[in-house]
Amino acid sequence: MLKDITLGQYFPGNTVVHRLDPRTKLILTVFYITALFMASEVLAYTLMFVVLVSCLILSKIKPRTALSGLRPILIIILFTFILNLFFTGGETVLFEFFGIVISLEGLARALFNAMRLIMVIVGTFLLTYTTSPIALTDGLEKMLTPLKKIRLPVHELAMMMSIALRFIPTLIEETDKIMSAQKARGADFETGGLIKRAKAILPIIIPLFISAFRRADELAIAMESRCYHGGEGRTRMKTLKTAPRDYIALICGAIVIAAVVVLGRIPIWAI
Repeated sequence: MLKDITLGQYFPGNTVVHRLDPRTKLILTVFYITALFMASEVLAYTLMFVVLVSCLILSKIKPRTALSGLRPILIIILFTFILNLFFTGGETVLFEFFGIVISLEGLARALFNAMRLIMVIVGTFLLTYTTSPIALTDGLEKMLTPLKKIRLPVHELAMMMSIALRFIPTLIEETDKIMSAQKARGADFETGGLIKRAKAILPIIIPLFISAFRRADELAIAMESRCYHGGEGRTRMKTLKTAPRDYIALICGAIVIAAVVVLGRIPIWAI
């Protein structure tokens, strides 16, 4: 069911990952993605996998919960795998049929790139799983504060990003309700050709857009009724403060990047 998708949700907790400053988690997410795209060897990928699993364990996020967020993008992952499999040449041919050649190098690249995409997505989801929308907004605003000197609406941009993340689970739940209502009226979304399935989606898209615009209008009215004026004169109940654990986490992130660079110089299976 669509309601089982965890994309954009926040899971409250009191783990060491939850207690990290949101700015630290944003920086560590950038470190993680950078290190993952710098990895090109089996050892480096193994290290990044261990780092990801360790973060999931520390945050007490179940692997099933993290993997369920991959459902909406399984097609993209599969498409990436197929492209790398069939369009990467190599010397060791595993299969050849009517001009279609699959090499060992192509299979290795397809597996590594698919795994890289999965780990990037799960690692990014971990940020939203362990950081509330308000904390994420405050962290983004603090990090983008220097851009205020060029009169960039930093607070408004951070607020829009956090609201977009917050409403993803709401829209997914709304889509699930609409699909259930349409199925109760005899709608069929699983059989037929591509054109028939596309036509069957229309009764879902139209009410979903109407619901999304209605929720946006209600949110705008609620913010205006509370005299919301952006970041001007805004105070915070909780002020962001860094703790020793934040510095330790940043040092660990820098060590991981350095380790990936070192492991990249140990060729075991380059891709």
